[in-house]
Amino acid sequence: MSPRSRDQDVSLSDRISGLAQAVEVAEGRLDAEVIQGARETLERAAQRRALSADHTVVGFFGATGSGKSSLFNAVVGQDLARSAARRPTTSAPLAAIWGDEGSQPLLDWLDVADRRVVGPALSTSTGRGRKASTTSGGLVLLDLPDFDSVTREHRQIVQRMVGLVDVVVWVVDPQKYADAVLHQDFVQPLARHGAVTMVVLNQADRLDERDVPSVLASLTELVAQDGLPATGPSAPVAVSALTGQGVPQLRDRIHAVAAQRAAAGQRLEADVIHSAGELARAAGEGDPRGITKDASERLTAGLARAAGIDLVADAAARSYRLRAGRHTGWIATRWLTRLRKDPLKRLHIESHDKHSDPGVHRTSLPPMNASQKAAADSAVRGFADDVSQGAGEPWRRSIRGAARSDEQRLPDALDQAVARTKFSARGASWWWIVFDVLQWFAMLVTVLGLLWLLGLFLAEYFQIPLPPPPMVEGFPLPVPTLMVLAGVVLALFLALTGAVIASLASRVRASRVRRRLQRSVRTTAEETIHVPVEHELAAHREFTEAVARAGLTRR
Repeated sequence: MSPRSRDQDVSLSDRISGLAQAVEVAEGRLDAEVIQGARETLERAAQRRALSADHTVVGFFGATGSGKSSLFNAVVGQDLARSAARRPTTSAPLAAIWGDEGSQPLLDWLDVADRRVVGPALSTSTGRGRKASTTSGGLVLLDLPDFDSVTREHRQIVQRMVGLVDVVVWVVDPQKYADAVLHQDFVQPLARHGAVTMVVLNQADRLDERDVPSVLASLTELVAQDGLPATGPSAPVAVSALTGQGVPQLRDRIHAVAAQRAAAGQRLEADVIHSAGELARAAGEGDPRGITKDASERLTAGLARAAGIDLVADAAARSYRLRAGRHTGWIATRWLTRLRKDPLKRLHIESHDKHSDPGVHRTSLPPMNASQKAAADSAVRGFADDVSQGAGEPWRRSIRGAARSDEQRLPDALDQAVARTKFSARGASWWWIVFDVLQWFAMLVTVLGLLWLLGLFLAEYFQIPLPPPPMVEGFPLPVPTLMVLAGVVLALFLALTGAVIASLASRVRASRVRRRLQRSVRTTAEETIHVPVEHELAAHREFTEAVARAGLTRR
């Protein structure tokens, strides 16, 4: 994830706003140390912007023996700082101030107690032809302890000040200009501040005049390796505090930076861009794929298996066959089906009325077993992996966590999804009525035939003469007997045919119930899994845009 590049400028306020938004979104998602670093940048920016914008704070940093304090005095034009050749003499920051008004709160923030006002605010005039303009700005020049001081408090002061001053002046000498501590611990971490960094080779008088260019070239190469630009303010210059060589040019350069009153903003801007880059690196490269139709369908299928919808669909099929049998089966044996309980009722499905609260309704499905729990977990994990594919590991981890945020509630939510699904299980199929009418007709024919035969039997028993029952041509049996046989055969045929049709129809009903259950499960998945995942995806987009705004590069 890299900041966007646009052909436009962006204000420091916009950058700070973007970084603040990115930090807010990153909280709990990215490494705490990186977030803390960004928070410190925001705090430092807020504090510095609340103080004098007319003053530029320039800090002189250097190792023991670099002549830093002597150069400080030379630039100031007064002997304010103590100097010595062999040991560190600066134990606390010393401020030389041009333009006292408004500088006191700034120096309080910097925790600089030793303050010397050496002149009014600086001014420079620029013009073209007859038109000229004058700008002025305050300047605070700081002489600081040696960064390699044997005193721990001195090193702490330097480490704190290097993060607070607007302009950093690295003072090196011909003997230790390649010092590893200077370059690795100080120059390299601040290489991003090339616009407000100056590198000064002091004590040039100790070198043969012919050697100065080669030493400067070597120092320039080291500075370039540190990441500083080899041109502009950070281009190394040779000076001598003892002879005054190059001091006026250095003073003019510092005064020019102060007069522009842009160094503080440039320093803060570089800090904000750096913090945005650190957040972007911590978040990792790439954007998540997002929720796709295939990923959603795989999630629904996995949760449906875990919810046991096949068991419910099978129960719906058996319920359909049972109820069909109560309408199409042989009337003489239908009462036996009343002894069998409806499978859907056993599962406590569709037993609630329309006024019941679906939020408290539960089925009697057995609790999820280990296999079902594993299926649900696998479905959620696979969905999160699909959605987060392409993103950095912190965001993939965050999306996985969001997908599992309702993990404890998921089994109960799936049970409710099954319970609230409407199957229309109690509705009768049209063909049941036809078979039922035919069954009653067959029963009527059978009963009439039996009554006829019973009448004939009683008449014969009581010796009542009656004409013989009619015969059907081609059949050796009388009509009443044929009526009984035809009614029974028709009833059995209807029962068997109804059972076959019910079996086929129950498969269709099971498929329909399974689809309805899947829709309910999909709704539950959207509520318990999609919504938190979409929230994370939105957070990622917000974070990306905020980081890009904070780290937007200038043309």
